[in-house]
Amino acid sequence: MKDLPNVDGELFRVPDNDAVFAASPSAHPPRILLLYGSLRERSFSRLATEEAARLLQAMGAETRIFNPAGLPLPDAAPVEHPKVAELRELAAWSEGMVWCSPERHGAMTGIMKAQIDWIPLSLGGVRPTQGKTLAVMQVCGGSQSFNAVNQLRVLGRWMRMVTIPNQSSVAKAYLEFDDNDRMKPSPFYDRIVDVMEELMKFTLLVRDRSDYLVDRYSERKESAEDVARRVNQRAH
Repeated sequence: MKDLPNVDGELFRVPDNDAVFAASPSAHPPRILLLYGSLRERSFSRLATEEAARLLQAMGAETRIFNPAGLPLPDAAPVEHPKVAELRELAAWSEGMVWCSPERHGAMTGIMKAQIDWIPLSLGGVRPTQGKTLAVMQVCGGSQSFNAVNQLRVLGRWMRMVTIPNQSSVAKAYLEFDDNDRMKPSPFYDRIVDVMEELMKFTLLVRDRSDYLVDRYSERKESAEDVARRVNQRAH
């Protein structure tokens, strides 16, 4: 520590294996929330999300799919609005998420963004998404693109989530589902299987130690300074 004069030695932590793996594995099924970004009657982002949920259930997860119909625009209603409250409760319940958006005008849809915007960075001192896992997917009306998933990755980082490396982009989605709204066998389907498998693995790895993994020196220092400030104010 002699070579680190800017570091508070009492708040400095050396990461180690014992601390990372100290928590006992949870026994309950991983809890995964799935969001999709279209309100169309035959929404391909919803159909892809439903396929993802079936795969996750087959892998042992408990899943919930949020229906964005009726969700108000961000800040256009109080947080007590039933759809906002439902979404926030599901975000708090979850240990991982799947976000699937259509690509519209080279970007995610406003419906997708509105859902993420309603999930707060902090809620009563608790960050409802920090340290949770995330898989990103998109469906395309034309050739394969990655604009939406790239944007979703930025949002996942901003929400302090552990976004898995793999992702899914389904080209010409209108050709990939049969008359029963089930996805046809294809490399696109196989990629969704890959993504859900990877999400499950990361969720099992992260969920019991997310508090430790996202613990930060700067936040420990800020908290210590806040305490000292309060004490000093009381002294005066």
